[in-house]
Amino acid sequence: MELEPLYQINIVCPHCEQEFKTSRVRPSLKKAIRTDSDFCAYYKNENPDFYVVRVCPHCGFTSTEHSIVQLSSLQSKLFKDKIGNRWQSREYAGHRSWEVALETYKLALLCAQVIGEKDRVIASLLQHIAWMYRYQGNEEQELRFLQFSLDAYIRVYELEGVGANNAKLLYLIGELNRRIGNFNEAVRWFSRVINDKKIMDAAMIRASREQWTVLREQMLAKDINLPEEMQDATSS
Repeated sequence: MELEPLYQINIVCPHCEQEFKTSRVRPSLKKAIRTDSDFCAYYKNENPDFYVVRVCPHCGFTSTEHSIVQLSSLQSKLFKDKIGNRWQSREYAGHRSWEVALETYKLALLCAQVIGEKDRVIASLLQHIAWMYRYQGNEEQELRFLQFSLDAYIRVYELEGVGANNAKLLYLIGELNRRIGNFNEAVRWFSRVINDKKIMDAAMIRASREQWTVLREQMLAKDINLPEEMQDATSS
């Protein structure tokens, strides 16, 4: 007998404080068959990314596990004025198609923008929306949302700076720049991960070296002049 891939958990809405159910993919079935260099994963069966977003059917407040857990009175008012008052009850608890999953991400993005959620949460939502379009092969919309996501991740960097845990952020900014064709910017960000002696994250240093090589080949193929630090075959 095949295991049902989805199970349900109870969530208390941060806005109306009512309880509702949302689906998750069983941890045992979350193994990706492949993952892109910007962490977009592909799955044989149910895609766990389709179930990241939690939509309260009662009031419409939409969030993820990384979102704010308690709204201030101002945030509640902003949400109610812009979204809550127009909400018509909808249920997202069961299986989600690609279209429904995309709708939940766009709702989460709207809510996050309205209440002034953290830039890191907004950047992640934008990146997930880009991935949703990638799954469908819609390159125009994918690149559009990768650019929005990149802008938001740069704001995160400007606010947080480079801490010991931010090698992944620097790598991601480099990789998103590479994907949207900002090759010289990508060089700059990958270089920082590779050459900054304070960064000890071996996985991100290795990933940056790999993408540095991919980027170099791309630039040579497009006849783009290599920056000085790329003149050698590999970075120091």
